[in-house]
Order: sequence, then structure tokens, then C-alpha cells
Amino acid sequence: MVSLAQILGLVMLIALVLAIVVIAVRRSVLARSGAIDVCWRRSLTPDGRGWVLGQGRYHENEFLLYRSFSPLPGAARKLHRGTLVLGERRQPVGTEPDLLPRDAVIRRCTDGGTTFELALSEEALTGLRSWLESLPPGTRSAPGLFQRGIRKN
Repeated sequence: MVSLAQILGLVMLIALVLAIVVIAVRRSVLARSGAIDVCWRRSLTPDGRGWVLGQGRYHENEFLLYRSFSPLPGAARKLHRGTLVLGERRQPVGTEPDLLPRDAVIRRCTDGGTTFELALSEEALTGLRSWLESLPPGTRSAPGLFQRGIRKN
């Protein structure tokens, strides 16, 4: 006779296997769509904690950040090309070299007033800068200078 504990254990095992499969398929789909490896964190403490491992994908005027180990299909964070500003660059310190991909470059950034850090390879950083600079002319203007195409004096 099968006990309740055995049934519960089997259900948990099936759920775990399904979660692993969903995460693997999601990562594979992201990789085939041109996603890059990127880490980010909102906590700017110097102890190196709070990093999220993931992938980033460019979609129109957004840089979508997906968590590596999440079965959820949507992006965990969206960065907007018009408001994303790359700040100062720094090297990993403390335990960060063990947590982040090898040769990761860390940039402190802001997006709409929110400050965070991105860690990515030099090649991925070059691609991100290129994507930011490819914004069509006239779409990024000084705040308050233009409103609906009418110049304010």
C-alpha cells in the first residue's frame, strides 16, 4: 500500500523536475533569441551581496532582464533606452569575483531615477553602449526643453 508520504514525495519530485525543465527551456529560448549573460543588483552595499544572475535581451526600446533560475516567462526588470544612463565603471571587489562571471565589468547605472549595478562582459558592454547610442536623433532631449515637439523658451 502506498503511503501519503510517498505520494507527497512523488508529487514534489515531479514538480522539481518540471521546474528544471521549464527553466532549461526558457534559458535555451533566450539564448537562441540573442540574449546575453548579465547580472544586476539594486543593493549598492560594498559587501557584494544581492547579485541576480540572468540574461538580458534587447527588445525595441527596452533592455529586458530575465532571472536565470526563474520559471516565470516574463522579464524581471525592464530598462528603457531613453532613460538608461551608464555610470561609473568598477572592478569586482571582495566576494564578487566568485559570484559574477569571469572578467565581468561592473557599471553603476540609473534608469528613471532608480540606481542599480550591471555586471557584464566587455563585449556585452560594448553592445549595450552601441544600443544606447543608436537611439534615433531627437528622441532623447533635455527634460523640460521640449514637450510634444514644441520648443519652450
